[in-house]
Amino acid sequence: HPAGAKLRNPKAPPSAAPLPLTPRAVKAGQESDQGGGSQAFPSLLWADVPLASPCPGSGLLKKKTLVPGQGVDTRPRKGQDVTIRLKATLEDGSVVEESPALTFTLGDCDVLQALDLCVQLLEMGETALIVSDAKYCYGAQGRSPDVPPNAALTLEVELLAARDAPDLELLSGKEKIELANRKRERGNFFYQQADYVLAINSYDIALKIIGSSSKVDFSPDEETELLDVKVKCLNNLAASQLKLDHYEAALKSCNLVLEHQPGNIKALFRKGKVLAQQGEYREAIPILKAALKLEPSNKTIHAELSKLVKKHADQKNVETEMYRKMLGNPSATGTPGKCKDKLPWVRAGADLLRGVAERVGVTPRGGECWAGHRGCVSVPQAPGGQHNRAPGLGGVLT
Repeated sequence: HPAGAKLRNPKAPPSAAPLPLTPRAVKAGQESDQGGGSQAFPSLLWADVPLASPCPGSGLLKKKTLVPGQGVDTRPRKGQDVTIRLKATLEDGSVVEESPALTFTLGDCDVLQALDLCVQLLEMGETALIVSDAKYCYGAQGRSPDVPPNAALTLEVELLAARDAPDLELLSGKEKIELANRKRERGNFFYQQADYVLAINSYDIALKIIGSSSKVDFSPDEETELLDVKVKCLNNLAASQLKLDHYEAALKSCNLVLEHQPGNIKALFRKGKVLAQQGEYREAIPILKAALKLEPSNKTIHAELSKLVKKHADQKNVETEMYRKMLGNPSATGTPGKCKDKLPWVRAGADLLRGVAERVGVTPRGGECWAGHRGCVSVPQAPGGQHNRAPGLGGVLT
């Protein structure tokens, strides 16, 4: 039925046309509600969605029931697969999305956040109007070409069905691969929106699906494809964790990739970046050299390696000067011969003290001394020279 047909005031003359279901019309309806009635939305009240609004009346996400449902007990639960009818419009009334039966897992961030937050409040059979700030839709990025940046949306939603999600143990190899890939692609969407927390959430869900036990036998090809999806998720997870400065978590993700694919360029590059961010230049440099050896033409690795080599050299100069002072502070104004004679002893003393410090676990950071050292790094070489090419390593997702 037309969206406005059920909302027309029966007392209005036949020529009176209902307002379109847009944020502007909704605002007009709210003002009329406060005045005791509305031609567009008679006797229907708007309510802030408490899960999204920081305080009552914020208006970032609002819901109004158009057709009542079958009772509170019929509301869906997080983790269930729900099916809804959806119509999404911009403020000017243009339709940007319409689906007669959209199915997704509630609470997994598979759809717009506005839907994830509001559908769990719908009763079975209920039709509701939802007005959402851009924050809970496509945000500052928008969705090219039809949703502009910072666009509010009006969503007309009807809850059609809710059922428990399928048992992961009973999924076929093909079904498990498809499900994990959908979660990974959703994570990529959030990454492109610069919402790295939700991206991490989606990648984690995908990895849990891949790692779940199974009562079904998979073919060798399916096993290989599952591993490929896992590696992609781990690489993308590391990229998101790096964006949030979660260095230890990113390092763990990179190491998990390298366990499966020792010659994975992206994992080597990101591991080198993580170690560099932690001041571990001595460990980061050989890892980036290993990545560059696998792909000598990669300009991104070249640039990062050159930067680290310079930082490491500067750090060593500071370190040597500090030990010079510790071992007697040879004067810069002394005779060149004396300074030259003492320099090997200064370097030897620096090496000796460094070794003692490392053995007892003293790992000074920053410009005061050398980079914290946690032991030798063994960078595995790619078997048979095989590796994953990764042009533009900085933010490329898989």
